[in-house]
Amino acid sequence: MDIQLLTRYEKTALAERQPLPEAYLRLPDEELDVRIAGARAALGSRVVILGHHYQRDEVIKFADATGDSLRLAQRAASQHAENVIFCGVHFMAESADVLTGPGQAVILPDLAAGCSMADMAALDQLETCWDELHLLGITGVIPVTYINSTAAIKAFCGEHDGLVCTSSNAARVMARAWEHGRQVLMLPDQHLGRNTAFEMGVPLDRMAVWDPDLPFGGLTVEQARAARLLLWKGHCSVHTRFSVQQIAAFRQAHPHGRVIVHPECTWDVVQAADESGSTDRIIRAVRASPEGSVWAVGTEIHLVNRLAREVAPERTVMTLDSVGCLCSTMFRVSPNHLLWVLEGLIDGQVHNQITVPEPTRTWARVALDRMLALA
Repeated sequence: MDIQLLTRYEKTALAERQPLPEAYLRLPDEELDVRIAGARAALGSRVVILGHHYQRDEVIKFADATGDSLRLAQRAASQHAENVIFCGVHFMAESADVLTGPGQAVILPDLAAGCSMADMAALDQLETCWDELHLLGITGVIPVTYINSTAAIKAFCGEHDGLVCTSSNAARVMARAWEHGRQVLMLPDQHLGRNTAFEMGVPLDRMAVWDPDLPFGGLTVEQARAARLLLWKGHCSVHTRFSVQQIAAFRQAHPHGRVIVHPECTWDVVQAADESGSTDRIIRAVRASPEGSVWAVGTEIHLVNRLAREVAPERTVMTLDSVGCLCSTMFRVSPNHLLWVLEGLIDGQVHNQITVPEPTRTWARVALDRMLALA
């Protein structure tokens, strides 16, 4: 991995990896597999393991359920296990804690597994944005936050008639928001918001980017009032690495191939692709394609490689980015960390429990429930 290509958020995350006890370091792969399987069997119904699509293979093979953020949020809400181990990143574990019931513990194997996009929207920034919108005389704004955000951001949305979305249901969520307000504030990913709204028929000139680091978002009164959609200036460090040039190179090498990308990619990349959609939609599209199909996929490399192995040799799947787009923070959840938290539970110790305090928990639940009701 080229450290020069990482964002400042990813560099910070790399510098803060959670240490493990010495006994869990440098274990052979075979021993890790045997001990994880043994601990999982010993715990039985007391534990459920959820694994995000972007998780590394060595961990996700032990997951009881896999999926994108929406599917795992739904699974978390339906679980009755005493312990929910979330093999993902911090905001996902927070959402799981909000949706699980009393007496259930949500565990994140590595507390340093964060999300650079979620870090791009802080509660104080959102509160300032809200105050500045009111100073501009702008009311009737409905906040919509991508699930890739902190519980505090979700809670703010819940308290202000807003809700959460994922890449799977962003269009339905935004339609609901426009039913309740004149304008929508979409955060923290500007690209998901722009791509979704454009597909819904909203022209680009009715969208404006709100930069939280500038007074009044860097917008004039006229720009802010004219925008049907205010887009928070945030992005995914993985998906913004895909480019139109990469798509052109693929089409030159594979004239009959197809390109499918995640809507966290930039607008020009989504427009240049044949299809776009959530990770679940990407998987479904490739699986359903005719034999002999050749695909270039613009999303995280672990999902792409896993999908490529699954559909081979009938179909060919490759990444758009030859360097490989790794979610470096998701990669922090290692089999060593998974073993540590599982054996801790056997010994009566709950490591890395994620607990969202009140009233954040209640209001975040409101925002998540509004989303789940639409799903």
